[in-house]
Amino acid sequence: MSKTNRIDVHTHLVPPFWGEDLAGHGGDPSGWTLPDWSVDEHLRYMDENGIETSVLSLTAPSVVGWAGSERREMARRVNGYVSDLVSSNGPRFGDFATVPLPDVDGAVAEVEYALRELGADGVVLLSNYGGVYLGDARFAPLWEALNAHRAVVFIHPAHPLLPLLDGVPGPLVDYPFDTTRNAVHMIFNGVLERYPDVEIILSHAGGFVPYSVLRFCELQPAIDPSGPGAAELLASFRQFYWDTALSSGRYAFAGLQQFADPTRILFGSDFPYAPEVVARRFNSILDTDTGLTDEQKSAIYAGNAQRLFERFA
Repeated sequence: MSKTNRIDVHTHLVPPFWGEDLAGHGGDPSGWTLPDWSVDEHLRYMDENGIETSVLSLTAPSVVGWAGSERREMARRVNGYVSDLVSSNGPRFGDFATVPLPDVDGAVAEVEYALRELGADGVVLLSNYGGVYLGDARFAPLWEALNAHRAVVFIHPAHPLLPLLDGVPGPLVDYPFDTTRNAVHMIFNGVLERYPDVEIILSHAGGFVPYSVLRFCELQPAIDPSGPGAAELLASFRQFYWDTALSSGRYAFAGLQQFADPTRILFGSDFPYAPEVVARRFNSILDTDTGLTDEQKSAIYAGNAQRLFERFA
């Protein structure tokens, strides 16, 4: 694999105290197995894959299974843990802060704390919370706080309120579906227009968005003639950022390249939830099988992220 200085915006950690408590707080409804994780193993993976910086985030199901004040306390504890990792590992790690949604007041308070006091690089949100998607009006106070901070928001898929397919864990197919569902919900509810100073990253190349975006944009004006037209909706969808995690294969990536603003495509690996052999495979595909020029690779691997995150520039 070529030597690079990648910035990985889609990569996770497993705080030991969170992992130990998760089973007693609902577990992971997606059916995915909690991976083994350590700081040393993460750094080894980075070094062997040309990754200079990993922007760490707590993945689904986040802290949803905790209740009341315990949920806020767990989010605060996770954020302190990640902040310490960032402080003790120099430029190797970044930090998407966890918020205790669906507790909106608690989430707003945690945004203020994480961004002001801890200096987090952004915030991670799930695509839905108990079936409520991020374009819902009840989340308006959170979006207002994020907009005031000009925050970078990484949206990770969550398990939708659907039964798992027999023998098919949710991340295989339900996660791209839920990313798509949430993106459509946010666009149709005008989130990006009302909060224009928030920069939003969609996981896994936006799920099925690039493939189906014209379907969404052409059908919606026929359903709601008083709303935005197809061209306006398409422009709104193109305001998202997109990561390459598990999505660098030629079929998906070709669609993403055709649709997305090339300055908004970011490198992601999904390690360690993507087993290392799989993460390496998709990293290699992005290196060798996409037809990218050296200039395009440089932008996706690091340049676009350096413009998005001032600290990494």
